[in-house]
Formats: sequence, structure tokens, C-alpha cells
Amino acid sequence: MIESLQQFDVELFLKIHRGLANPFFDWLLPLMRNRFFWAPLYLFIIVFSFIEYKKKGWYIIGMLLVTFAIGDLVSSRIIKPTVARVRPCNEITLANDIIHRVPCGSGYSFPSAHATNHFAIAVFLIFVFYDRWKLILPIGLFWAFIISFSQIYVGVHYPIDTMAGAILGMLIGLLTSKIYKKLQPQL
Repeated sequence: MIESLQQFDVELFLKIHRGLANPFFDWLLPLMRNRFFWAPLYLFIIVFSFIEYKKKGWYIIGMLLVTFAIGDLVSSRIIKPTVARVRPCNEITLANDIIHRVPCGSGYSFPSAHATNHFAIAVFLIFVFYDRWKLILPIGLFWAFIISFSQIYVGVHYPIDTMAGAILGMLIGLLTSKIYKKLQPQL
């Protein structure tokens, strides 16, 4: 069962990584996974929170940082070393199939910390801002999805890595948003 799941994962990875290859994706998707590309969005969220929510904005940003910290801790420090799955770009059996679009990195692959962190942040922000801004739902989920998909396309994660990271991130975002909602009346 595990071997057939891994084989499916590799085949799907190659269909995305090689099968969807085109100059536009080669330009766009490495940008989508770059944290510096998203810096203006992160700055906007901080400024928006402070302007719109005043003192409560500090709490929103604090909980957002807690959400990120939990996601990163659980995915990168606990699960990745335990599972120790080699990244596809470092997998010897895939050496002839990999298109090097970004540096591979030496860390492990499962789960994708990018997917975990961005889905956690997206779900947290959806729960915080949805009452006032309904578009946060599709925009937040698309944002997290495109970053996660980019991880597969550039060759640093398998599809199951990003799916597991997305599920983990959504659970973390749900947890921290529940904590936020529970403590919110006290502010």
C-alpha cells in the first residue's frame, strides 16, 4: 500500500514538475514561493490590522506570529526529522528527471513547511477578517494553494508533502483562530 502511494506521488509529481513545464510557469512559480515577493502583502496585513483594529491589531499580529511559529515548529522541527523523506530534487532515482528551477535545499520534504505555514496563516486570517471582508476566503485559499503548488512545480516537494502541509496548516489556523475568538471578548 505504501509503495503504491509513493509511486502515485512520484508520478503525479512528474506530471506537474515536467508535464506542466512552460516558460510562463518557469518565470511565475519560483516567484510565488519566494518570501520576499510576498513582503508587500505581509506589510499590508500588518498596517491594515493596526489601522482598522487599533489596539486589537497588536493582538491579531501577535496571534498571526503564533500561528506561523506553531506551523513552522510542528512541520519543520517535529515531523520532518521524524519522517525524514528526501526531497524529490535530492532523490537519486529522479536525478535525470529534475528540472532545477530553484536551489534544492538540504532539508527534508514531508510535510511542506511552505504549505503548512501559508495555509495556517490563510485560515487564521479568513476567520479573523471574514465577517468584514468576504473575499478573504477565496483569496486566502488561492494564495496558500499557489504557494504550495509552486513547491511541487519547482521540484522541492512531492504532492503529498504539500497536501499534508495544507491539512496540517488548516488545522493549526483553525486552532489559533479558535483561541483568538475565545480571547477576543476580553480585549
